[in-house]
This record gives sequence, structure tokens and C-alpha cells, in this order.
Amino acid sequence: MRVLVTGGTGYLGQAIVRALVARGHSPVVFSRQTSGGFSALRDSEKPPDVVHGDVRDRDALVAAARGCDAMIHTAALVAVWRPRAADFDDVNVGGLRHALEAVREHRLQRLVYTSSFLALPPAGRDTTLDSNDYQRTKAIAERVAAEAHTSGAPIVRMYPGVIYGPGLLSDGNLVGRLIADHLKGKLPGLIGADRLWSFAWVESVAAAHVAALEHPAPAPAYQVGGPNEPQVRPFEILRDLRGTALPQKLPWWAGHLAAIVDPARPVILGTPRQITHKTVAIFRHDWPLDSSAAERDLGYAYPSLTAGITRLLDAHS
Repeated sequence: MRVLVTGGTGYLGQAIVRALVARGHSPVVFSRQTSGGFSALRDSEKPPDVVHGDVRDRDALVAAARGCDAMIHTAALVAVWRPRAADFDDVNVGGLRHALEAVREHRLQRLVYTSSFLALPPAGRDTTLDSNDYQRTKAIAERVAAEAHTSGAPIVRMYPGVIYGPGLLSDGNLVGRLIADHLKGKLPGLIGADRLWSFAWVESVAAAHVAALEHPAPAPAYQVGGPNEPQVRPFEILRDLRGTALPQKLPWWAGHLAAIVDPARPVILGTPRQITHKTVAIFRHDWPLDSSAAERDLGYAYPSLTAGITRLLDAHS
């Protein structure tokens, strides 16, 4: 199949492009970047076609889908904060609406949409959080995607856990970035260190997206997580492997105190904010996932957390 991949130069997007190539598909990357991002593909493999564009541009996305058989929509604004909150709405909600329009206009066979565990309620709740703008807009996009499915759109929603693995140390690879910061002595500590996360190996999540694309009759949605472990667990593994000390376990009040002073960061340092009060609220909850449906239908499998962290460290050593 010829498959349009939005966000194909992002952390998960690159892994999906590699997985598509490995399965014999022809990916077409729709990205604001016109080159780069594919160094991990072997030299013997044909580089994917790249179409320059922005998911906020409805006409550009619809045009890029012409001649494609399906789409994997991973593009998202993943960040703690932006000066203009509507940027999250434009990308995370508007981008999905534009992808759905492209599917309708060109009668694509399937749209595999990358949602987020934050679009689901945390453990012990029946409703989603009212948290930061990323979480807020992914929850809105979840409703858009569910309504589209009810209306007959060929959409499959994927809910990855906290994605990790080798590669880019970006916001999409939070665990890799936190470990890198800790090894450099730049990680102040962990808020909610004992709260559960579902650690999702990037290559496993990418393979699940391709399997959902290929499945003749997939379920409407799949959780694709991994080991449900405390946030501190990767650092315990790192301690066992490298002898490093554990990061400090910070109390909730420390997070809220940091959120009070963090608005000065863009002014003084010229960098985006890294914490808000609503972001702290996310770390007050457990976020386990149940990947059994993906295991049953998509052949989903993932390494143990120890094996995954070991492979991550080996890749960056």
C-alpha cells in the first residue's frame, strides 16, 4: 500500500516509516520538514517520499493524500506549554479533522490515528482529566475520532503508553530524554515517582500501527502500552546497570512551586515552560494500560522494561 504518514519525521513517526518499509509498503511522509529524519533507514532501503506541508493546512493535507491507499496520522503538538494555547487545538484537533477530510475525499481504505493514553481516564476515574493543553486537545480529538467511527469512517484509534527507546531525545521520547538528563546530572528529580506508567517500546508501537493498517477487520481502538511500572522503575534499572544514584522523589508542593516560577523561563531564558500546575496534576494519577486486545488482534509484543532500558542505553553509549 501507498501510505501517507503525517508526522513521519517525529520520534514515533520515523519508527512507523521504518516498519512500513519492512512490511513492503510505500510510505509518503507529510511533514513540515523537507529533508532529514530518516538516517535510521538502512542505505540499501529506498528512502520514503516526502511531501512538505502542515496538518493545519487542510488543502495541503488533502492534496498529499491523492494517490494513497491509506493514512497513518501521528502528527501532534506534544509539549507542556505554548504561548498560544490555540496552537494545540489547531494541530491536535484541526489536524485530525483535516485527515478525516482527506480520507473521505480520496476514499482511503483506512486511517490509523495515534491518540494518547492521556485521552483516556486515569486509573480510578470514569472521565478524562482537565489538564494541560496537550491532554485537553487529545481528549477533544478522541471524541472527534469516536464520532467519525460511528459515522462510518474507516478509522482505528491507537493509544500508546509512555513511548521510549533509542533515537531522538525529543518530547516524544520522554523516558530517553529523562535518562539522558539524569546521566548528565541535569534532572532535578521526579514528581509522582511511585505512580504507574505504561512503558511502550517504540518499535512495538510502530509495528502495531502497521498491523492495524493491514488487519481486515480491526477493532475501533487499541491500547498499546507495555509493563505497567512506577515512573521511577527505569531509574532503578539504570542504577542496577550503571551504578547511578536514583533521582530525588520530589513532593507535590515542589512541583507546584516550580510551576509558580516557571512562567519566567520564556522571558529570562527564551525557552518554553517545562511545568504548569495542570501538568503536575497528571503526575498525581496512575496511567496503566491493557494491551491484551492488541496482543490478540495485532500480534502486539514488547520487551521487558529491563531489556528495553538496556537496549536504550546500548544505543546511546
